[in-house]
Parts: sequence; structure tokens; C-alpha cells
Amino acid sequence: MSDLNVEELIDELYQMVEKAWSFPLSRGRAVLDGEELKQILDEIRVNLPQEIRQAKAICADRTQIISDAKREAETVIRVAEERAKAMVNQDEIVKQAQLKANDLLSQSQVKFREMRKASNDYIDDLMKRTDDGLAANLAELRQTRQNIKASQRSGQN
Repeated sequence: MSDLNVEELIDELYQMVEKAWSFPLSRGRAVLDGEELKQILDEIRVNLPQEIRQAKAICADRTQIISDAKREAETVIRVAEERAKAMVNQDEIVKQAQLKANDLLSQSQVKFREMRKASNDYIDDLMKRTDDGLAANLAELRQTRQNIKASQRSGQN
């Protein structure tokens, strides 16, 4: 009988009362085996505090499990929020870097065009001065040649 839990012991008491012999006209009074009744009640007395302790331990474990789960959930949420912030910050940094790169590219293209125009202007000026110089030299050369021809003619006459 001692291997039974409190519920089973109470069920046994009910069975005992149902099987008990009733007094006629006594309104539910019955004869029960006192020793057997005391033995069942003693087992209930012994098992009840143990089962109550087990129930309290289960409740405490449940409370601890819920508390641990809440802490873990808060940690997961905090980590997720930090990651989201980092990703937003990283995305913002990438956007700023892209804008800066585009700006630098535009500035480089403008400078390239300015430098190409300046070098083309310089080359054109250099070629014009060379052309003017060569034209002046050619004109001088032609003049000198004509002078030589003219002096040869005048020396022959």
C-alpha cells in the first residue's frame, strides 16, 4: 500500500466507504475497518507533504525556466537590435562612401577635361608659334635667296 500516491490512497478510501456495511435507517452511516482506515490516512499524511514539496519544486522550476527564457529572449532581442543598428550604420557608411566616390569621380572628370583642354591649348599655341617661326624663317630664307639671285644678276651685268 505504501507505493501508492495520495490520489490513489483517496480512491482506496472511497472504495472502502462504498464497500462498507451500512446501518439500516442511519442516513449514510457505515461500519469501516478502523485500522485499515488509519493506515490509509497515515500514508496520506506521509505522502501529502512529499507531493506538496514536489509540486512546489515543479512550480519553482517552472518559474526559474520562465525567468531564464525571459532573460534569454531579452538577450536575443538586444543582440538583434545591436546587429540591426550595426547594419543600418554600415549601410549608411556604404551610402556615404558611394556618394564620396561619385563626387571624387565627377571632380576627376572635370579636372581631366580642364587638363586636356589646357594641354590642347598649349600644344596649339606651341604649334602656332612654331608655324609662325618657321613661316618667318622661310620668308627670310626666300628673301635671302632672292637677294643672292639679285646680287648674282647685278654682278653679271
